[in-house]
Amino acid sequence: MAVQVRRVYKKKLFSLCLLLLPSVLLLFVFQYLPMYGIVISFQDFSPYLGIQGSHWVGFKQFNYFLHDPTFWVVMRNTLIINLYDIVFGFTAPILFALLANELMQKAFKSVVQSISYMPHFFSWIVVSGVFYSILSPETGMLNELLGWFGIDSVYFMAEERYFRGIVIFADIWKNVGWSAILYFAVIAGIDKSLYEAAMIDGAGRVRQIRHITLPAMYPMIILLLLLKISTIFSIGFERLFTMQNPLVYSVSDVISTYIYRLGLEKSQFSLTTAIGLVQSLLGFVLLLAANKLSKRISGMGLY
Repeated sequence: MAVQVRRVYKKKLFSLCLLLLPSVLLLFVFQYLPMYGIVISFQDFSPYLGIQGSHWVGFKQFNYFLHDPTFWVVMRNTLIINLYDIVFGFTAPILFALLANELMQKAFKSVVQSISYMPHFFSWIVVSGVFYSILSPETGMLNELLGWFGIDSVYFMAEERYFRGIVIFADIWKNVGWSAILYFAVIAGIDKSLYEAAMIDGAGRVRQIRHITLPAMYPMIILLLLLKISTIFSIGFERLFTMQNPLVYSVSDVISTYIYRLGLEKSQFSLTTAIGLVQSLLGFVLLLAANKLSKRISGMGLY
């Protein structure tokens, strides 16, 4: 009997491994094999000579960008925008999920959730075009509204003091509904009897959220926060590239756009690879530190 059970278990395990195999192969081909290219960060790489024929220069590329003032401006912008993303962009889906959950009519709640998902499927080209149109100093809706109150037109996309806020707001508008899906799933799995017992004890909606909904969401919040912290040294290229312009480079130029200009426009492949390697290592170290701190404080972590 035990032998038959073991055979059935091995058969099921083999089937699951076959299902997992394509994902593992894709991960290996597109994530691990390209790691061989990291060696060009220690070379003066030339596409004509290739990796094997390029000259080895050691830490020259690392020393160059660490002493480049432009790099530190780019690093500062990356950290500031990511900090805003965590403070505002990360909390927005949580608040949205909590508020949407309070809608009593299921049909209206479904409509709200569906509408909130839609912007996620728009490309950043479309989103940036929408915001440029709305904020246009001549025909933009916002400037026309300001004109009704006698306020002069403002070119928001060319003003350094407004640009970061616009970028953060655009990201929230685009992704808040999609990012809230996991929180909706957690809330849907909460035992309804807990809310009924809380109502019998006289707890209002705010206390129910505080003592039932939020504690159930904590593990998911911690998981997503740790993953978000691990990317604090990187940022989405499309969002900044499609919305920035030369007038706001001082506050909008981040590591990804800096690498694009150096790597593709100036063909400094070794330098950009070195920057990317440092960026990845910093993110990995930050993830380990944040995970350890989270386990010490809350007892929860990625592993």
